[in-house]
Amino acid sequence: MHKDLLRLMRAERAVRLHLAVTLVAAVLAGLLVLVQAELLAGVLSGRFTAAALGALAAVVGVRALLAWTQGVFAGRTATGVKSALRRRLLSRLRELGPGGLAAHRSGELVTLTGRGLDGLDAYLTGYLPSIAVAAVVPVAVLVRLFAADLASAVIVLATLPLIPIFGALVGMTTKAVTERQYLALSRLGGHFLDVVRGLPTLRAFGRARYQAGVIRQVAEAHRSATMRTLRVAFLSSLVLELCASLSLALVAVPIGLRLLGGSLDLTTGLLVLLLAPEAYLPLRAMGTRFHASMEGVAAADAAFAVLDTAGDTRREGSGQAAPPSAGPPEIRLENVTVRYPGREAAALEDVTLTIRPGERVALVGESGGGKSTLLHLLLGFVEPAAGRVLVDGADLRELDPAGWRARLAFVAQRPHLFATSVADNIRLGAPGASDDDVRRAAEAASADFVAALPQGFATVVGERGANLSAGQRQRVALARAFCRPEASVLLLDEPTARLDGRSEAAVVAGTAELAQGRTAVVVAHRPAMIDLADRIVRLHAGRVVADSGAPAEPGGPGGPGEPGEPGAGRQGERVAAVQGESGVEA
Repeated sequence: MHKDLLRLMRAERAVRLHLAVTLVAAVLAGLLVLVQAELLAGVLSGRFTAAALGALAAVVGVRALLAWTQGVFAGRTATGVKSALRRRLLSRLRELGPGGLAAHRSGELVTLTGRGLDGLDAYLTGYLPSIAVAAVVPVAVLVRLFAADLASAVIVLATLPLIPIFGALVGMTTKAVTERQYLALSRLGGHFLDVVRGLPTLRAFGRARYQAGVIRQVAEAHRSATMRTLRVAFLSSLVLELCASLSLALVAVPIGLRLLGGSLDLTTGLLVLLLAPEAYLPLRAMGTRFHASMEGVAAADAAFAVLDTAGDTRREGSGQAAPPSAGPPEIRLENVTVRYPGREAAALEDVTLTIRPGERVALVGESGGGKSTLLHLLLGFVEPAAGRVLVDGADLRELDPAGWRARLAFVAQRPHLFATSVADNIRLGAPGASDDDVRRAAEAASADFVAALPQGFATVVGERGANLSAGQRQRVALARAFCRPEASVLLLDEPTARLDGRSEAAVVAGTAELAQGRTAVVVAHRPAMIDLADRIVRLHAGRVVADSGAPAEPGGPGGPGEPGEPGAGRQGERVAAVQGESGVEA
């Protein structure tokens, strides 16, 4: 039995109750077979009168009622277990954050929480009750057979272990092929979802047909794995049925010969013939349901592997209080190394960097250089494998995550908009913001397009902002940051990527205003965004390879200044110097 699932069921009170009713109903229905066999053998042999048929019908009716009860409560058990497991999975995924999820494809997680965990139905509604029945009913049947006919009981006792032995031998093969089948299913679901999400990009680059071919190959691998699993399941059923049939023949043939010879009375012979199959049936049923439940067990293994993934397990509200939020903090990275699970190369390696209070730092470099990882490190989504991150001298790992993130304003490269109103999307990080606060934030972010929407700020946008342009989505994300005036740290991940010139100018202007009086870290490639920085840091292969030097006073010599002012020109010279030093293309 699956130990992790049993621990989960013991932890859920409602599930424990439903499971107990299921097992009791299954065992009682199995034990009533003995009463049914006694009555039927007595009626057929003439030992009981025809009135016993009423009692026999009552027993059959009670067994049917118990079977119905077992089915109802087994379904509730399965629903409760799957709900609890999905709830724990979602909670764990939230705790891990983007860094902890880097080792998992989103499509595979969707397949796991959906189709994968649905496969537990066969385990919870079939296999678990059959274990209880197989543990009780064969023993009870053997006891009754020993009381009725010693020779037949000895034959059953000798042949009964053959079924679990052959079942275990076949089950090991079944488990291996079923795990391969589930792995193929996860790969198919994960790849298909990723392809659907990236279909516009694939069409733009003419790679859609190639990916269709890849999906056909993955689907064919899943079909082959499924057929192998079915072959093993059918062959295992054949083995168990053949073993049980031969064992029954060893019982039935001597009974027939003894009845003909007159050494055995009819009532006892009928009772043995009726009870002997019931000794083997629970074990055969357990073997069959074991094979049917293997896909769900494989999904449960994958789910508990995610639950056991090492990552950020800190509880909200634990740890020390966040540093005082009187002003922008100093952030210092000391010999920081970050490694993602399942990857050999470090995302950041031995990075030492100091960001002074109120300083605006631009991170530049090629894709995969570690820029976004550095932002995730500051967000608390990943923890360093070595080194530490200090905020005003306090180790980030020791701070209250909720308190620290309350001081952050974050604008992602691909901001996620939810299927709700524009206003609710803007106040995502500040649920208590008033309508006036939302309007002021949108105005500061140059999100003037909202006024032209059918219902203004009450307009419901599609999931991921489907009915807005990239520039409009980016300005809504920028408005979210403006809606958090208490934030003292600004983190931006290429906010102007994929924007046209007009949208870029609006986002740059909004960013310049938002960064005033805050410590800002900006991942940037475009010159307009780099020009806002006091300092430029070049990352390559997870290491700092170039730094424009100590920060200058804003607006002073070498500072960012305003367009057309002297500081802007000197800032451009620093950008060119770092680019020439490191080979960056802005």
